[in-house]
Amino acid sequence: MIIRIDAASDVPLFAQLASAVRTEVLGGRVSAGERLPAARDLADSLEVNQHTVLHAYQVLRDEGIIELRRGRGAVVTAEAGALAAVRDHAAELVAVARRHGIGADAVLALIREEFDR
Repeated sequence: MIIRIDAASDVPLFAQLASAVRTEVLGGRVSAGERLPAARDLADSLEVNQHTVLHAYQVLRDEGIIELRRGRGAVVTAEAGALAAVRDHAAELVAVARRHGIGADAVLALIREEFDR
């Protein structure tokens, strides 16, 4: 797993880290059941604070991409594969919306309506 962050970016480090891990998981380069590096080890390798890594891991946990297990660390969930399929459908939805000139806010409103049904 290759993770790169840009300290000069306006995007917070934890968000960059979460995005990088999410991309690796959804791209199939990290599979369900696989353990992610320990927060301390990843923080040391990226030269960031351990709390930055923990914050990123919490974001990924809230998204259902990883589970945080005491004593075992961060583990990619089985549901992460389903998220990859949803991402593919989302890409198709965005392409259709763009062809028809429909903005992101309208598409998001439609998605929220579907979830509220």
